[in-house]
Amino acid sequence: MKIRKGDTVAMLAGKDSGKKGIVERTIPTRLRVVVAGLNTVKRHKKPRKQGEKGQIMDVPSAVDVSNVALVCPSCSKIARVGYVIDEKTGKKNRSCKKCNAIL
Repeated sequence: MKIRKGDTVAMLAGKDSGKKGIVERTIPTRLRVVVAGLNTVKRHKKPRKQGEKGQIMDVPSAVDVSNVALVCPSCSKIARVGYVIDEKTGKKNRSCKKCNAIL
């Protein structure tokens, strides 16, 4: 998966399409990501202690990774992700396809 925790992404589909958010968590086995504040669903929480009230909470739900796109931090545009191998260390780094910046 080319998207990691902490990346800024833009929603491409769904009720929050066009909005941007930060990835809270990735689920690589299911190819899904959880974006903070986007794709929220209502969850009912029962009272556990006496005197405590129940509540309805907004919880972000997982969205398929194909419905989000990475926003490049240097050019601030939605960009595809490529890979560049560093000559000195030999490590593979992610790069922006539009401005060729290392992500």
